[in-house]
Amino acid sequence: MTLRTAVSPPRARESQLQDAPSKHYKWRKIAPFIYIGPAVAYLLVFMVIPVVQGIQLSFTKTPLVKPDGGTAVGLDNYTRLLSSSHFYNSLWATIVYTAATVIFAVLIGVGAALLLNRAFKGRTIARAIITFPWAVPTVATALIFSWIFNRSDGVLNQVVGVFGIGQQGWLVDPKYGMAAVVLASVWKVMPLVMLVVLASLQSVPGELYEATRVDGASAFDAFKAVTWPHIAPTVRVVALLMTIWSIRRFEIIYLLTGGGPVDSTNTLVVNVYRQAFSNQELGRAAAIGTLGLVLSLLITVLYFMLERRSAAKEA
Repeated sequence: MTLRTAVSPPRARESQLQDAPSKHYKWRKIAPFIYIGPAVAYLLVFMVIPVVQGIQLSFTKTPLVKPDGGTAVGLDNYTRLLSSSHFYNSLWATIVYTAATVIFAVLIGVGAALLLNRAFKGRTIARAIITFPWAVPTVATALIFSWIFNRSDGVLNQVVGVFGIGQQGWLVDPKYGMAAVVLASVWKVMPLVMLVVLASLQSVPGELYEATRVDGASAFDAFKAVTWPHIAPTVRVVALLMTIWSIRRFEIIYLLTGGGPVDSTNTLVVNVYRQAFSNQELGRAAAIGTLGLVLSLLITVLYFMLERRSAAKEA
């Protein structure tokens, strides 16, 4: 009896040690689901479910005053949209706004990043100043540019007046409405491009630039051989994100022009708002939103196809 009590504690400890790996293995299997659970729940509640409900709503005729009293109409909302010149004008405005915003934001952002990557006196202050627009709320940005573009006492009209040009209605003239909105949008989003590209530039090994200097390469040759290959993937990702965000951009366009003048800035997202709250047709608005989602998905798929083809060529 004494021998058994003397041996049993080591056996108990041995069994505990044998159970420990199995418990650790179970925890390792469960832990990832616990970690990603809140993020998955957020995506389901605030993204996936609203998108599914929006797609379902697009197949109904639902008035704003009775959101629960919709009637199924099948593809009627889509056939009406695709046969409407108003929708294609809205689609064209979206393409023009997105292309102009992305091109200018990326070009200026990359140029600013290249400049701020160099060592010069006051570089930190310059970085802070250029980053400032990204920190400004969108509503404040719209107010700033409403003042700049004001017809009677706006800063821009005062500047062009020095050159003998009369007062222009930058936000009420169809010739200038889109350009004004694009300018405000580029001012707002360009700093993000600059920051991301600047971070990529700072990861380029300095030895590569030293090698190009030893070889007698010009600054442009160094950019083409060293800088661009390193930052190109980052620039492409930023351009993709900017494209998707520009397709979805609503606040600054609506606050500056409301979709006018003469629907010149009536992008798909602004059109969704108008259909839902002005025309009180939730089903039609949901159909436009669904088509905008399809456009974003097509652009994303095209991007990954081009990336895969580029990677295959490099391999």
